[in-house]
Amino acid sequence: MKLLIPLLAGSCLAAPVHAQSTQAAAPENSLQQRENLSAYHDEAPAEIIVTAPYQRNRLDVLSGTSVLTGEQLARELKPTIGETLASQPGVSATSFGPNASRPVLRGFQGERVRVLSDGIGSFDVSNTSVDHAVAINPLTADRVEVLRGPSALLYGSSAIGGVVNVIDSRIPRRVPDEFFHLDGIATYGSAANERSVAGALDVPVGGKFVGHVDGSYIKTDDLETGGFILTPELRARAAASADPEIAALANLKGKLPNSASETSDIAAGLAFIDSGGSIGFSVNQYDSLYGVPVRYALNPGEEAEAVMLDVKQTRADLRAEVDTGGGILRQIKLRAGFADYRHDELEDTGEIGTSFFNEGIEARVELVQARRGNWEGAVGGQLLVRDFNVIGEEKFLPRNRTEQYGLFTLQSFDLGPLRAEVGGRFEHSVISAFADEDLGNGDIRRTFDAYSGSLGASYGLFDGWRAGLSATYSERAPSAEELYPNGPHAGTQAFEIGDPTFTKERSKGLEASLRGSGDGYNLSLSGFYNWFDDFIYDQQTTAIEDGLPVFQFNQGDARYYGFEIEGSAQLLQLGGFAVNVDGLADYVHATITNVGPAPRIPPLRFLGGIEAQSDRLTGRIEAEYSSEQTRVAAIETPTDDFTLVNASLSYKPFQDNQTTLILSANNLLDVVARRHASFLKDYAPLAGRDIRLSLKLSL
Repeated sequence: MKLLIPLLAGSCLAAPVHAQSTQAAAPENSLQQRENLSAYHDEAPAEIIVTAPYQRNRLDVLSGTSVLTGEQLARELKPTIGETLASQPGVSATSFGPNASRPVLRGFQGERVRVLSDGIGSFDVSNTSVDHAVAINPLTADRVEVLRGPSALLYGSSAIGGVVNVIDSRIPRRVPDEFFHLDGIATYGSAANERSVAGALDVPVGGKFVGHVDGSYIKTDDLETGGFILTPELRARAAASADPEIAALANLKGKLPNSASETSDIAAGLAFIDSGGSIGFSVNQYDSLYGVPVRYALNPGEEAEAVMLDVKQTRADLRAEVDTGGGILRQIKLRAGFADYRHDELEDTGEIGTSFFNEGIEARVELVQARRGNWEGAVGGQLLVRDFNVIGEEKFLPRNRTEQYGLFTLQSFDLGPLRAEVGGRFEHSVISAFADEDLGNGDIRRTFDAYSGSLGASYGLFDGWRAGLSATYSERAPSAEELYPNGPHAGTQAFEIGDPTFTKERSKGLEASLRGSGDGYNLSLSGFYNWFDDFIYDQQTTAIEDGLPVFQFNQGDARYYGFEIEGSAQLLQLGGFAVNVDGLADYVHATITNVGPAPRIPPLRFLGGIEAQSDRLTGRIEAEYSSEQTRVAAIETPTDDFTLVNASLSYKPFQDNQTTLILSANNLLDVVARRHASFLKDYAPLAGRDIRLSLKLSL
């Protein structure tokens, strides 16, 4: 297995390396060999990064990356993509209860992290607010890649924190050799009485066509937390209240109220595949009903609601790839999608209080150049159009439309021990808000031109080891959710106020990396520093509007720096078992100039494990320590440290190794844990002891 000892992350793209990997022996002239490693993404090994115009070895990537696939993905799988990835280096989660948890990359969340489905957006409103779930289902994922740092800017100027790309097989990439191919997974989790099942079927039709269907269902009860729901400080305030209903909150423990969920997802696709390329499409329907944990009102004049969100999304996707074999272009790739999204925020009575509507289309074309000597690269274009509207009594944002048009390039040069990379992106954005009497605004139209670029190089120090340095300049247009809000939002129980005069956000970044592997070990380190001008952030004020605390968006300069380290090593061989240790550590320090610490920054974290692997049986135990966070923004509260102890055992009962049973125990000591990156941390702790049993099969 791999040792995870964190990285020092920064501006381009980095990746951890596994102890069993053979990267040290990877050939220098590796483009064609990379492409031959897999005919389609979900079969690509973890040492290959496919989230790019052309596949690359992780040792060649200049800043932080993580890949989850196969048994590791099954072991880490949770109902949300944020919780599934939370143990990866440089990754935390928004943890707005168990049902709405989005990834936090290097302390960045919301607009600065793009969550993608096979290279294009999720078409939901999860970037709008932390109570909105990502409409991408981890249960149907074949592979998840995390790109930390600004090289992810190839996927949009907003991706300064990074990109999470969830790759599935809804549009098939190969023709199965067998009469049909079936993948399935079923899981039970004790903490929320979680019951989930997912299956995917691929059937060849007429030699070059492949039909695909998949479906999943997950149902959970209220989450068992293992302790008091409120922090000690809030319990003390509640106990001192003269209001008996508020005083009773001091004793609230165990089950997290209003955190149950039910989600279904069904999809069908068809693809034509031959030696010259492929074209295919898919359609899926996503439905979810989930509760948002209550931010309890402990002060006079404040209000609290138990909100349920009823989410529905219909989505259609297209992917085409043509292998031209030409002297200038080697491949042309097209990826496009459209979705119609709606969610209703249901009040305690079951009535619809507020509805969110989002229609979006995104298209991306990549022209992959033919390799010329030591030079390879790609150029491309991207289109994104989004129409977003909020209707109801707690409307906080006017109807708005976002249009983005982007051009990008990535060029790589392999000069023997020296490898260099240059990238650039231009993005034109038009963000319009339409007149709304209730919010007091007229028609507003803002236009932005954003330029981003990166330059980096790595040098082979000796066999299997490379040191890298990269520099990045990026610009980001403010989003409609930062420019135009002015009203109460029930889901986050906050009154949100934006500023329509915001200018572009600009940043400069440096990242240094060192990574390598040898006989039975690997190590990856990276450190980053980012300077922001006109950084957009939200901050709670002391004001109360409509019974809710006011959160105001502001703009100022900021500094972010930190590191990630990840590594693994094989300790010994005992019979048929290889015994490995792994570990990681990560840290982010963020300051708003002349203001103080940036809000919701994850603290220093360590995670280490020991694992015994054989062909049929794997056992693992690990501990994760998250230090206390006392470096907090104004009005933000500190977060206590915690240690989570987890264990797992996986068994492959049959010789073909196509069936795996996984028994895992998360938070074995049943401690109360809270993530500092969460808006709701003082009111909604993480899961307590969670015993999970999963069956994964492939036929």
